[in-house]
Amino acid sequence: MARIVDAVKRLVIGPALPSEGLQETLLPKRLALPIFASDPLSSVAYATQEILLVLTLGGLAYLHLTSWVAMAVVGLMAVVVLSYRQVVHAYPSGGGSYEVVATNLGPSAGLVVAASLLVDYVMTVAVSVASGVDNIISAIPSVNEYRTVMAVAFVALLAAINLRGTRESGRAFAAPTYLFIAGVLIMCATGLFRWLVGDAPVAESAAYGITPEPGDTNLAGFALLMLGLRAFSSGCTALTGVEAISNGVPAFRKPKSRNAASTMTAMGLIAVVMFSGITALAMISDVHITDDTCRLTGFTGDCATTPQRTVIAQLAAAIFGGEHSFGFFFIQAATALVLVLAANTAFNGFPLLSSILAQHRYLPRQLHTRGDRLAFSNGIVALAVVAGALLWAFHASVTNLIHLYILGVFTSFTLSQTGMVRHWNRALRTETDPAQRRRHRTARVINGVGAFVTGLVLVIVLITKFTEGAYLAVIAAVVLWVNMRAIRRHYDRTAAELAVAEPAEELALPARVHAIVLVSKIHKPTLRALAYARACRPDTLEALTVDVDRDETKALQTAWDTFDMQVPLKTLASPYREITRPVVGYVRSLNRASPRDIVSVFIPEYVVGHWWENGLHNQSALWLKSRLLFTPGVMVISVPWQLSSSQLRPHRPTRRAPGSVRRGEPDPVLRAGVGAATGKPEAGGEKPPRPGDPR
Repeated sequence: MARIVDAVKRLVIGPALPSEGLQETLLPKRLALPIFASDPLSSVAYATQEILLVLTLGGLAYLHLTSWVAMAVVGLMAVVVLSYRQVVHAYPSGGGSYEVVATNLGPSAGLVVAASLLVDYVMTVAVSVASGVDNIISAIPSVNEYRTVMAVAFVALLAAINLRGTRESGRAFAAPTYLFIAGVLIMCATGLFRWLVGDAPVAESAAYGITPEPGDTNLAGFALLMLGLRAFSSGCTALTGVEAISNGVPAFRKPKSRNAASTMTAMGLIAVVMFSGITALAMISDVHITDDTCRLTGFTGDCATTPQRTVIAQLAAAIFGGEHSFGFFFIQAATALVLVLAANTAFNGFPLLSSILAQHRYLPRQLHTRGDRLAFSNGIVALAVVAGALLWAFHASVTNLIHLYILGVFTSFTLSQTGMVRHWNRALRTETDPAQRRRHRTARVINGVGAFVTGLVLVIVLITKFTEGAYLAVIAAVVLWVNMRAIRRHYDRTAAELAVAEPAEELALPARVHAIVLVSKIHKPTLRALAYARACRPDTLEALTVDVDRDETKALQTAWDTFDMQVPLKTLASPYREITRPVVGYVRSLNRASPRDIVSVFIPEYVVGHWWENGLHNQSALWLKSRLLFTPGVMVISVPWQLSSSQLRPHRPTRRAPGSVRRGEPDPVLRAGVGAATGKPEAGGEKPPRPGDPR
């Protein structure tokens, strides 16, 4: 069974890589862009749609606000990118927002950022995959009923690819990301050119009317402001994942900070151009979209079952000549693929951040361990499991999931930019070079503006999205924050408990060693355990059995006396036919009687060769060990007895260990063949017996 599991593992993730190969996994900028920026680049595919979905709550009368909302989003994107360029240069170790905030605002504030980002990374996977599935359904509506299954399957596929390593995932995702960028830019250029020459594209939904939501008609004053702010907060999904590059600086080739900053600038420019182009085309072609298809007037399909095409699908059909054109299918395929692959940003950011948190003892240490392919495998698996469960619970619906989104991003944005302001203030107190002080002041202004703007957006997001589902993300972040604090307290208590004050006291020998060998019957495992216990030369040695069957106990005692075992056999009464309780009680009584003594319990165990044999043996031994391990002053020693099923067959030679040839060890297969063919003895061995030899 173990061989089958290992074979499947190697097939999925590939052969293990040595630790020395870590340098070979560092990324050039052309691969780092699709790995760390696929989320913000792909989010332009649905950011415009989210703005329109909110504005059409009041019908078609408020779509003129789209351009103003889009300009606000673009301005915010520019501020955030400039701000995070400062983070990349100031903190190149890869902690990103968490390191900035923990260093400048304290560990508790750093954990707020960490918890928010971890929750948001999970949401990035869920929303990106769900949106990708939406675009697949826009091209092939008949697969709508398989929405959830498809989404979960995509998450599993992404996890498998990322388990193969960062560089492997970069190669796999580079082509789809660049094809998506090229496709969207060509679509935007074509659509805008047609508009300039007087042949503006017309969306399939341009003729549809939209029935306003009750209470959302004739908005004015504060209500209109709230609608615009709500649309702005939804459009801010275009900024998700921007901070991933600052978390992944160590994965870049040298010079790391410069390459990371250049990649972030390229990401910001491409995202702004694509988002602006899609939004402009959506307004030019009169795209009308709503979260409830039954609110569309003039819709020809069944509004209860037929989904409306996404904004980018409607634009592709209008610009490239209909839903059967090559351009339409290319854009849909590239969009669906890049949206699914956009989750890769989280599959890189989540494991890196969780690894840093584990190193700081806020998460289990296993998350800091690299797997066979030098990726943080445990973090990748954890992210896939949680995101898959979320997609299943919310039926892979973007509309339901989007309300839980982006809250964590703007929490980290705000706190990290505030921390950077404090960082520059501290630097200015010690810097004397005038040119350097000017650079620090400029950077402080950029981060100060970033802190103010992102803080304002955070308040808007909280107000507009809290009651619609964002409260779930807040609760999840709070629970995660509390758990991380508890994990750190546990590790601190453990470290304090295990710290050595006086090595001489810890190395002091026990007064006596009392050895106990557990016996059920006289057989080879029992004899081996007795022999090993005697070889350890304890001060006192006794065999111990439990009387659960009177006849069997009498037979054991008779055999014990007959074979003259030379070790006293003690029998524990067990009126209720228990084994564990009497043994544990007896061992504890010895410990209480002589606290300075050590009690060594030797337990004979079977070693089996097939997984199904485990259920037939060792149950009493496992349960006993689990109880005795919690008893102070008790050492539990397993004495294995390998059954024939666990041993190599005599005719199957042992494989060479890795490096055996380099050490000069001959191949066992060749060695066996030489001995059999020549009849000559092996080096240092005996000559094989001839037929009839009395040996």
